[in-house]
Amino acid sequence: MTAVVLQARLDSKRLPGKAMLPLDGKPLLFRVMEALNSIPADLRILACAEDSLSAFAPLAEEAGFQTFAGPKEDVLDRFCRVISHFSLKRVIRATGDNPFVFADAAAAINAEGFAINADYSGYAGLPYGAGTESICADALLRAGKEASSPFDREHVCPYLYTHPEFFKLHRPLAPLRWQGPNIRLTVDTQEDYERAKELYAALKIEQHCRYGYVIINTYNSLINLNETNRARR
Repeated sequence: MTAVVLQARLDSKRLPGKAMLPLDGKPLLFRVMEALNSIPADLRILACAEDSLSAFAPLAEEAGFQTFAGPKEDVLDRFCRVISHFSLKRVIRATGDNPFVFADAAAAINAEGFAINADYSGYAGLPYGAGTESICADALLRAGKEASSPFDREHVCPYLYTHPEFFKLHRPLAPLRWQGPNIRLTVDTQEDYERAKELYAALKIEQHCRYGYVIINTYNSLINLNETNRARR
């Protein structure tokens, strides 16, 4: 069984309460789950910190996600608990600050990873905040037993891709239509949030608004428009 597993927490140091900030009338976290619903999977799970469950559970239910609460700082252990609880074989990992995930790229990298039986798969060269990671559940369980540094425990996957002697890695450059390493789509600061509101509004009128090339083209059009407006002032 393959599951989209979304990690999220209520608090944020750089942008307090960002998970609940409104994005076109719904909390940011709901918009993230909405985007992830376009990725093929058997199951969708919101894996949140224990102190966030009461706030997030209604949003998850509305979005069609199951919920699982686990350790706040040891996110790797949270994922391992999710794997055991739901008997997962493969995880598509996503994070709660990325409402503009490329659904088509996520489906493609997961299919590639599954086809070659990779322990870890993720595209290089995507815009920041556009990607997901496809991970073999057994590999994550091994990382959960062996990883010891706080960094590895908090960020889930570094133990895998820094130990190629233990794990089969698939980290290709993304196809050209999805490339944009200088584009920032994540929401981590107030500036990111203001840009996300503009981008989300512009994407509402686009067909295939979950496709990577549509998001990139819309983003670039907004940047060009803003630069033109500033030049006229």
